[in-house]
Amino acid sequence: MNILITGASSGIGLALTNRLAKSHNVIACGRNQNKLDTVKHDKNVTTLAFDVSVKEDVENASKNIEKLDWLILNAGTCEYIDNPTRFDSALFERVISANLVSVAYCLEFLMPRLKDGGKLIIMSSSSMLLPLPRAEAYGASKAALTYLAKTLDSTLEHIDVTVIHPGFVATPLTQKNDFPMPFLVDVEDAATRIIKGVEAGQHTIEFPKRLIWIMKCLSWLPQPIWRSLARRMKK
Repeated sequence: MNILITGASSGIGLALTNRLAKSHNVIACGRNQNKLDTVKHDKNVTTLAFDVSVKEDVENASKNIEKLDWLILNAGTCEYIDNPTRFDSALFERVISANLVSVAYCLEFLMPRLKDGGKLIIMSSSSMLLPLPRAEAYGASKAALTYLAKTLDSTLEHIDVTVIHPGFVATPLTQKNDFPMPFLVDVEDAATRIIKGVEAGQHTIEFPKRLIWIMKCLSWLPQPIWRSLARRMKK
């Protein structure tokens, strides 16, 4: 199979690249060619450097891509809004651009490269299940991605769509978090769960189950109760 992965130079994207390249041809994509050069240690890996948040970059990169079996849109970022009373619109715009608008660019220029019967995999987050403190930008982008993926799943006839809702995964991005991360998952374990889920034809992949169950239960609380809990968490 031919598989393209965005955000392949670190974290989940790198783990997926390493695992899938054992038996498939992988196009590992990222912004930084130097980082990508460290990824290209397998004969089945080719690299492609471009910025998914720049439309022209995505369009130009797409010209070098043949037909794909899987398209994994994994690239993204995370920044938190510490003081919503002084809302940081620049931060919000950066996160929405990196996590959401970039996916639209990839859908426009890369999805046409998918074969009939191919698989489109979109990396969302379990944060979309619950309105979490400081996650106004990140959570909004991921909730929108899930809605987008499920809409595509309902309307695309010859492409299978999978959306992924991981909990906390040990990556360079989550290392920056300054709060407890319950049920933290190893990145290799996360890659294994994702690949197994996609191969099994799952349209939604969520893990770890304990965290997902807790978050779903909390999402069913009346809003006044959750508001009180969320404000305590912020303190």
